[in-house]
Amino acid sequence: MPKTRYFRDHPARSGDRMLFKMEHYLELYDQLLDDWQGRSVDFLEIGIYKGGSMPMWQGFFAPDSRLTFLDIDPACRALALPGTSVEIGDQADPDFLQTVAATHGPFDLIVDDGGHKMHQQITSFRHLWPQLRDRGLYIVEDTHTSYWPGFGGGHRAPQSFIEFAKDLIDQMHSWYTEDDAGFPLSPVAREVGGIRFYDSLVIIEKRLKDAPVAITATNGQVTRSRRMLEVRGRRSIF
Repeated sequence: MPKTRYFRDHPARSGDRMLFKMEHYLELYDQLLDDWQGRSVDFLEIGIYKGGSMPMWQGFFAPDSRLTFLDIDPACRALALPGTSVEIGDQADPDFLQTVAATHGPFDLIVDDGGHKMHQQITSFRHLWPQLRDRGLYIVEDTHTSYWPGFGGGHRAPQSFIEFAKDLIDQMHSWYTEDDAGFPLSPVAREVGGIRFYDSLVIIEKRLKDAPVAITATNGQVTRSRRMLEVRGRRSIF
């Protein structure tokens, strides 16, 4: 059980800024970010809307954290809180994202709660993932829009963010390919530690790593081997 109910209890403490989140996100954040409370972090959230999440995140992290918020609406500049930064631009504009990263990055935690369209989510991920630190989390909210044609999605639509994230699962496992031409080793295999799918949330964990190692241990003697990655035509894991 998480030690905190910070996110679940936050709506009852909210002020005059409207917070708009799916309710089950709050319980998930209490679980997923249990060890992040009070940490000093570099944080980025895409999407400000009415500004209700800004005090929520600010109250969760250490006071000296560097919190950056992006939105396409210039009116959101007025919602900046002391100690936060607000940048105005299009999350699907690589030049804008690069400027944000150069000014405020790298980041420990990135949350995409922006426009929720497929090209926005995918472009933001591609350009901001390199700006995420090792052991950081990249969270994409409201991924149910992957099933909405009006947002560029649709059930199993190849251009949807959900299908994009499913492909990341394959790339994460590309260490084990036996098809170098059709399924080559992807750089993602060295960067993604895990991908978690929840209702309307996708969370990608960055974990820089070398090729996986298998171990055998007997009487305290440990042997390590990468032979599992090298053998072709396998018919047994052993």
